[in-house]
Amino acid sequence: MHAITIEQPGGPEALVWAEVPDPVAGEGEVLVEVAASAVNRADVLQRQGFYDPPPGASPYPGLECSGRIVTLGPGVSGWAVGDEVCALLSGGGYAERVAVPAGQLLPVPQGVDLVAAAALPEVVATVWSNVFMVAGLRPGETLLVHGGSSGIGTMAIQLGKAVGARVAVTAGGKEKLARCAELGADILVDYREQDFVEELRSATGGAGADVILDIMGAKYLARNLDALAMNGRLAVIGLQGGVKAELDLRTLLTKRAAITATTLRTRPLEEKAAIIAAVREHVWPLVAAGRIRPVVHATYPIAEVARAHRVMEASTHVGKLLLTV
Repeated sequence: MHAITIEQPGGPEALVWAEVPDPVAGEGEVLVEVAASAVNRADVLQRQGFYDPPPGASPYPGLECSGRIVTLGPGVSGWAVGDEVCALLSGGGYAERVAVPAGQLLPVPQGVDLVAAAALPEVVATVWSNVFMVAGLRPGETLLVHGGSSGIGTMAIQLGKAVGARVAVTAGGKEKLARCAELGADILVDYREQDFVEELRSATGGAGADVILDIMGAKYLARNLDALAMNGRLAVIGLQGGVKAELDLRTLLTKRAAITATTLRTRPLEEKAAIIAAVREHVWPLVAAGRIRPVVHATYPIAEVARAHRVMEASTHVGKLLLTV
C-alpha cells in the first residue's frame, strides 16, 4: 500500500507519499480501507520530530480516519466486512489501509457522509473524556474553551450546549468568534485584544468558569486558575504555550479547584475502548439527531498533505482539515 512517510523530521515537505508494507489485522483488530483522515496538531509535532508514536503503533501520521472494513482479525465480533466506520488511532491514518483495535471503531453516524466522518473520532473522544468523564461538566455550569475555532473547540462548543451548559470561548479575530457564535458560544473573547479572565468574570457576575478546557498549558496556567469558579475544574490537553509554570497552590485551596492533564494517544487500549463506548452511547445519538455535526474547514487530496499542514500551522482554519485517500 501507500502511506505518508517521514524519512527525516522537518517542514511540510518532509511528508512523502511512498510505498510501504501492507498492515495486518492482529488479534482483536480490523483492517480498514481508508477513505479519509484528518490533520491534527499532533501530526505536525510528529512531522517535526517532537512527538513519536507510542510503542507498537503505526509509524505514519494520522490519529483518526474513516473508511470501510476489509478484513476482520481473530477474535473480532460485532463488525462485518464492508461496514462503514470511523476510528480513533494511535497513528497510521495517512495511509490507504490501517489496522485498528475493534474497541476504537465507531459506525459512521446517521446523517454524516463517509469522508466527513473522519472529522469526528479524535475531537469527540478528547472532548467527551476530558470535559464530561473527567471534569464532569453539568447542565447550567459554565465551560470555557480556549481555541474555540479549532477542531477540538468547535466540538466542545456543540457538546457543551447540547448538555445545557453556558459556553465561553477564546479565539483570535472577529471572524473566528463569529463562527463560534454560530455554533452556540455564549461568551466571546478575542484573546488578541481582551483579557479572558476579566471578560469571563464580567459575563458571569464574578463567578468564573466551572470547567476550562485548555490547549495552552504553561502560558495560561495562572490566569486559568484566576478564571475558575469555586469547585472549578481545569482540564489541560495541550502545551502550545509551554510546559513549565509556577502554580500558587493557595488559589487551588481557596477555590477547592482541581487540575487534570491528559493525552489520548498513549492511553491503554482498555481506556480508549471505554471512551469510545461512552461516545457511542452519549454523543452518537446527538450526531444522528443533527444536534452535533462535524465542522470541516477544507478537504484536500492526500497528495496535498503539505498544503494542509501549512494551513494548520498558520491557524487560519475553523474546524477540521481533512485528507481524502
